Amino acid sequence: MSAESQISKTAAQLGASVAAALLSAAKGNSHTATTAAAVLWPDKERQWLAALPALKKLMPSLCELGEYDPGQRCGPAVWLKCAIAGSLPEVQLDGIPVVYLPGVSRAELRAIESCPRDLQPLAELQYRGVFWSQANAKDWTPSAFLASKNGGLGLDVAQDKATQEALLQTLQAGVLLEQSVDELQGRTINAAWLLGLLAPNPTRDLLLWMNAPEAARSQWSDVLWEVFAKRCKMDFGFDPVADGVLIAAERLAKAEGKWAGVAELYRDSYSSFPHIFGLLAKLQPPQMGLFPDQGLLAGYPQANEQSESALRYALSACASMMAPQACAAVLVAEKEHGLRRAWLWAGMGRSPLAEALGHLALVAERSSTLPIGQTPADLAAGYQQSGWQVDQAALHALACVHSKADLEAVGAALRAMYLPWIEEASRRLQEAVKVEGGLPPLPSEKASGLGAGTCTVFVDGLRYDVAMQLQQRLLTLGSANLSARWTSLPTVTASGKAWCSPVAAHIAGTAADTEFEPRVAADGKQLSGHNFRKLLSDQGVQPLDKHETGDPQGQAWTEAGDLDHYGHEHGLRLARDLDLQLDQVVERVAELVEAGWKRIRIVTDHGWLLMPGGLPKYELAKHQTETRWGRCAVLKDSAHGAPLTFGWDWCKDVQVAYAPGVSSFIAGAEYAHGGISLQECLVPVLQLDCAGAAKTAAAVTIQSVTWKGLRCTVLVEGAAPGQRVDIRSKAALASSSLAASDKPLDGGKASLAVADDEHMGAAAVVVVMSAEGEVLQKQVTTVGGN
Repeated sequence: MSAESQISKTAAQLGASVAAALLSAAKGNSHTATTAAAVLWPDKERQWLAALPALKKLMPSLCELGEYDPGQRCGPAVWLKCAIAGSLPEVQLDGIPVVYLPGVSRAELRAIESCPRDLQPLAELQYRGVFWSQANAKDWTPSAFLASKNGGLGLDVAQDKATQEALLQTLQAGVLLEQSVDELQGRTINAAWLLGLLAPNPTRDLLLWMNAPEAARSQWSDVLWEVFAKRCKMDFGFDPVADGVLIAAERLAKAEGKWAGVAELYRDSYSSFPHIFGLLAKLQPPQMGLFPDQGLLAGYPQANEQSESALRYALSACASMMAPQACAAVLVAEKEHGLRRAWLWAGMGRSPLAEALGHLALVAERSSTLPIGQTPADLAAGYQQSGWQVDQAALHALACVHSKADLEAVGAALRAMYLPWIEEASRRLQEAVKVEGGLPPLPSEKASGLGAGTCTVFVDGLRYDVAMQLQQRLLTLGSANLSARWTSLPTVTASGKAWCSPVAAHIAGTAADTEFEPRVAADGKQLSGHNFRKLLSDQGVQPLDKHETGDPQGQAWTEAGDLDHYGHEHGLRLARDLDLQLDQVVERVAELVEAGWKRIRIVTDHGWLLMPGGLPKYELAKHQTETRWGRCAVLKDSAHGAPLTFGWDWCKDVQVAYAPGVSSFIAGAEYAHGGISLQECLVPVLQLDCAGAAKTAAAVTIQSVTWKGLRCTVLVEGAAPGQRVDIRSKAALASSSLAASDKPLDGGKASLAVADDEHMGAAAVVVVMSAEGEVLQKQVTTVGGN
């Protein structure tokens, strides 16, 4: 490609306009008999010097006066004279030579007698060649070339000193020549706009410098540093050299004027500037008097830390209060500290107590209402309507705090408000159970009615309020419906797991089963893990281990998550790591949905109680019990009946004593189950009706696209009846089809032709569609090419 063609191709850029002007100067006077031997380009002030590398790429004929460097087409006058004459084989100048003369003026060459000796070999070229100069014989400067209407571009260029300096800086940085001439038309080219080319995001540059001043300075060139300093002064009223990073941190904390934009960017991307927090943390917050304007303190980490300390003290003080006073104290604290959750420090995880306070306030508000009713069903209805929200808020509050001091403070406030609420709610349920003689089925509770395509997923210890969170996370996989049922008494895994299984009708218990592990009814064998799986298989239910997916046309049972084990092992930490446990359940359910199961039924054995500081201790003499758990115990035949005693649901001959309220037979237990409370007994049943289309779409794979002229053969793996293939310019638009008609897949293969040969070589997309027209898979191709 010739130099003229290359320049024409990029003529929209300013650099190409300069090159075109230089080449047009070579044409000179059209009335002369011969073409110019060379174009002389004098530049006394060396203003164009930085542009030479870019212009040499556009102009193979451009050479430069300077130190000998033939690879860069640069050398002294004698060497240039030889190169122009074509006598140097190592230098091939394509077209009329253009000679750039840095530090040389036109006048110096014109005065041959006084011309410096090292320039004299070039002096005679002024007679055989032409100068690239202004009409007034002055050298072209970048500013003159942009502004002049006589040989230049005729643009609107401000003539103040700041603009002239910025113009040279953008040229030196290599960004000016890349600008589009069309975009420069009609624009005032001034210092602010030019500096914007060099520093298009001064706000981010400022944060980069604040984050690592020395590193930023070393990475930026002198030009970019000068531009940065100018932008700081112009835009932010700040001198990075004279003021330094601490003054910048003060401006950032105040977030006034244009610094508000800096603060907003820092808020959105603080993780990209990890060291700025340390600067801000050094700042003393302003003194605000008795009634501080909290908004003015939002930018100061110290103000947040001081408020966290004050809140820690206020929450800890709740330990000595009755529930009403503790609730009132928490709500007062929420008015004072709640706004800090909108501060940046909360998003950075540096306001855990303020975060926890929002959930504690919910406990304070909602614990004033207890489940109402005289029967277990009425109490369950009230709990399902709103009571679960108290439990969930308590868990969320505990999840916010990690350090021992913070956990103790939140635990103190929570225990003061939450313990009386669950205690009274449990006593009400226990009284109702005494009257009813047990836990009768809920009005909405039905037999499982499992059908083909249903997989039951057992999650140990899935409490009702936690199931509410799980339901929301499963909505992306299908329609999730949450209901509730009573589990068996006592609320322990060995008993409850069998109770919620699809083979519960084939299980029974005996008076000898004092560890609450029932038996296979048919042969009386203990319901061990092996025997349980065998019973499932005998009843046509596939027992699936870990990642097994089984046959989705039948029924199956599998297990996922282990909230109960984690609670026993880690106590209060269960609240903080609850999401990790639910992640395991969601991952397993998604795996089953992907495998083609139509319905996922999630069940559990029991809920649990979680209490900072441990549940209250209830004394039960060891000599009265066969076995004793945290919240229940099997009484010996000789023992007198405890105030709260019921027969085991699998065998009424086994008498089980329950700790009253939410007390425990074991001192200091933070996590416990086995007793009678809404949290332990009312268990969720989650049914997910799967979306279904995901497996079909994922299974379709385009193996190959082969062209013969305008005819295309497509091979598809995993094709299903009714699926079709089309060729389009836009995958999602049927109206963009290039094919004569789309074609059905026959045995995973389709052959179709492009209707118009004008599309030969055009970019296209092969799409596989469902019978309903949904695009299931696509592959980019070129019409007519493989």
